Amino acid sequence: MNQGIEHVDVVIVGGGMVGLACASALKGSGLQVVVIERCEAQPFESLGMDCRVSAIVLGNQRILEGLGAWQYLQADAQAMHSMKIWDDQHAGGIRFDADEIAEDALGYLVENSRLQAALKRSLLHSDTVQYLCPASIEHIDWLSDRVKMTLDDGHQFSTPLIVGADGARSWLREQADIGVYARDYKQKAIVANVRPLIPHHGVAFQRFTPSGPLAMLPMKDGLCSIVWSQFNEEAEQLMALDDVGFKEALNMTFGPVLGRIEEVGRRAAFPLKAQLAMHLVRPRLALIGDAAHSIHPLAGLGVNLGLRDAMVLAQEIVDAKKYGEDWGELSVLNRYMKLRMPDVLTVMGSMEGFHRLFTSPMPALPLLRGLGMKAMGNTGVLKHLLMKNSAGLHLPVPKQIS
Repeated sequence: MNQGIEHVDVVIVGGGMVGLACASALKGSGLQVVVIERCEAQPFESLGMDCRVSAIVLGNQRILEGLGAWQYLQADAQAMHSMKIWDDQHAGGIRFDADEIAEDALGYLVENSRLQAALKRSLLHSDTVQYLCPASIEHIDWLSDRVKMTLDDGHQFSTPLIVGADGARSWLREQADIGVYARDYKQKAIVANVRPLIPHHGVAFQRFTPSGPLAMLPMKDGLCSIVWSQFNEEAEQLMALDDVGFKEALNMTFGPVLGRIEEVGRRAAFPLKAQLAMHLVRPRLALIGDAAHSIHPLAGLGVNLGLRDAMVLAQEIVDAKKYGEDWGELSVLNRYMKLRMPDVLTVMGSMEGFHRLFTSPMPALPLLRGLGMKAMGNTGVLKHLLMKNSAGLHLPVPKQIS
């Protein structure tokens, strides 16, 4: 090895929630890990809170406990005790309650910036993880037995495995010449924090409209986070409204379930796309999180898939080390890919199916949707199984790395 090149065991490109989770999962393994993050993301505040939030399902909350991050997050996390879903003005609706699966909560709502900060704190006392920010890779060489890279400050690393956790527009994925299967919904998600008149009591609401869902998610301090999917033209019109006009449009669409929405914070809008990398792994490369797959935010499950990617990949790396295998070889990385693809494809397929079901103009579908939701609500075993699976309690994902 050339002098001046630092050899490490794993390099993770991307220091967001998923990249930090992967690093945190590896921190007790004895492996030397480097996280490279281009810049610190700044929260987009709305009524004093980050308007980018995640619904962490119960299984992933237990992952965060195992990583040592939950202790820094739980005071700011809002428990979601139940969820109510209904179909526009039609009769169909369904409710999921945590006590139906003998749990205290279905999941927790957390601000993305706080989740990222908690994961970073879980790494503070690790002497095996380097967090480099701001930093970026200027040049990368793919060799048969390792990856060599030069950073923008001239520092050089080599590693048997590089992990892409750098988001939906992954630079690393492009460097590996991996394409994506993409679906543009021609919609935007409008996000903001709002204050309703009536307390939410830890209930999440989701109303399906002809253009997509409007979610009202419970947050701390009596606030709710909205995620409102609209086709591009309508979304632009809503974003152009002043606060009073937007509040009236929101009240008209959501209805009086929480009384009136009394206050609306800053808004942001994000284009809605789904994509799946054509290869999750290549020799010396594994993709996790949005670099591997991104989905419609219909159920807020995107970060949950990424956290599960991070844990499964970390376990495969640690197992390979234990048995003297090269964790950058395709035979090892294929094990990660085969374990993750069923979960990824199931969630992506479900979100696509729901989107088509609730935005289709076919006149008979509202009645069929209503009957389907009523049937689901009256079928205890099926509903119980769906809730357990949605909470991530039965998936083959480690809660701690062993």
